[in-house]
Amino acid sequence: MPRAAKKSQPPGRPKDLGKRDAILDAAKRLFATHGFDGTSMDAIAKTAEVSKLTVYSHFGDKDALFKAAVESKCEQQMPAGLFKVPPGTPIRDALLAIAQGFHGLIHSPESLSLHRMMIANAGQDAHLAELFFDAGPRKTLSDFERFLHQAVAAKQLDIPDPARAAQHFFCLLKGIGHLKLLCGCAKPVPKKEVAAHIDSVVDMFLRAYARG
Repeated sequence: MPRAAKKSQPPGRPKDLGKRDAILDAAKRLFATHGFDGTSMDAIAKTAEVSKLTVYSHFGDKDALFKAAVESKCEQQMPAGLFKVPPGTPIRDALLAIAQGFHGLIHSPESLSLHRMMIANAGQDAHLAELFFDAGPRKTLSDFERFLHQAVAAKQLDIPDPARAAQHFFCLLKGIGHLKLLCGCAKPVPKKEVAAHIDSVVDMFLRAYARG
């Protein structure tokens, strides 16, 4: 007998996107400043000027909010459109846009604070580490790997192992400068030097993987 069709459920009350954005902004600031354990849902609600019930209504629990905050920060610096390049766009221009977005992301004060927090907690909270890695590094790598597969299919690049190439690209962009910033032994790099570094990484990547 055919299965009975599911009854359609009436749509729930639409959530206030303005409040959701305010909660995410508050979460990004507080997690970066006070860490995961030092940030309460009460504090996030107060900073966002909403009720704690509203916070839970939008995100369910603190883990989900932390993951959403990391994803939001990544999306802010590296929107999905970066990885969906219109046909005919020169591959160097597309790689430069991705490289600039990633460099800006990892050098932002919030990202540096979160990285320091994760390093300080290394080995103590595997669940939190996995949340962070899924929402940030793993997603970024996955998005860029898909981009590389598309570039290979379009005959713009020749890459035998896109997953490994994606790792190389981002590690080259970090360079020694990011490590020095994490350790607190360097000042922000001047824009001219940033541009030169990004250009050199993209050019090296293209020397390795450009077709022909």
